[in-house]
Amino acid sequence: PTAVEPDDPRSYYSVSKRLGEEIPNSWYVNQYDNPSNAKAHYQSTGPEIWKQTDGKITHFVVGVGTGGTVSGVGKYLKEQNPDIKIWGIDTYGSVFKKYHETGIFDENEIYPYITEGIGEDILPKNVDFSVIDHFEKVTDKDAAIMTPKIALEEGIFVGNSAGSAIQGILQMKDMFKKGDVVVVLFHDHGSRYVGKFFNKEWMKARGFVEPKNPTAKDLVSTEGNLVIANSNETISSVIEKMTKFNISQIPVFENDKIVGSINETKIFNHLFNNPNSQSETIEKIMSNPFPLADINTSFENISKLITKDNPAVMVKKSDGNFHIITKQDIIRAIS
Repeated sequence: PTAVEPDDPRSYYSVSKRLGEEIPNSWYVNQYDNPSNAKAHYQSTGPEIWKQTDGKITHFVVGVGTGGTVSGVGKYLKEQNPDIKIWGIDTYGSVFKKYHETGIFDENEIYPYITEGIGEDILPKNVDFSVIDHFEKVTDKDAAIMTPKIALEEGIFVGNSAGSAIQGILQMKDMFKKGDVVVVLFHDHGSRYVGKFFNKEWMKARGFVEPKNPTAKDLVSTEGNLVIANSNETISSVIEKMTKFNISQIPVFENDKIVGSINETKIFNHLFNNPNSQSETIEKIMSNPFPLADINTSFENISKLITKDNPAVMVKKSDGNFHIITKQDIIRAIS
């Protein structure tokens, strides 16, 4: 369990230490306090980054967990150029950010979180706060959404702390200037998280679903042609079309121009009062045309156009073809 004190016998700190004592020929690495952790990054990762950027690096961004990477790399880079900024990525439920900014270890900051690989409820000896210039906190949800996004959009299959790191950079984008050379380090591989952050059902169950901002383009049907009525068409002909295509409203055209609309309620009321009027033209009972929207109109604005008097919205694409968005399309989009 993660929601226990570090010195609780059930915590992963205590369990790993106990197993190290119990299992023959085993070694308790203690990556939180073992100075070899930060030293390895000081001797290898730091020089590698400095060399590969030709000393032009201006910012180093990395998730902070045990502190070995940020401290080792940060110490080396600042020895080469004290102006290089070392920014650590933290998560909500971790004590790092507040402790770095205030010097206070606030237990009220500690609570269970889902983000893996960064943040702590202890202060590992490997975290050298003096080399870190800034901590940026990232939510569980933002990190979770970004993790598979890196794979889908960049072709880089990395883990959850990488999602936190990239999200953190995006949150801090206004802190960069043109010409900056920013290096972000990805700690882990995506294969460890296939059943979690790369599992749509797991993500959905936790509410980790990226909010969508659809436009009219996302709502229009791409199947079949738009069913229309001509202004001189008879009521019986329009009823036949509605029945055949299982639709409840139709735009009315005249010489390729939208001149009105008709829906089943209007036809029902008219026929109820005039049973013998099926041979009349639809022009006599049609309503005003459905509102016309641009193909890039937002989902929110499309929704506002659909009212009691306007059960549908017409959309004109760049190729000149018309499409219709109905209440059913809106319901499907939000369900």
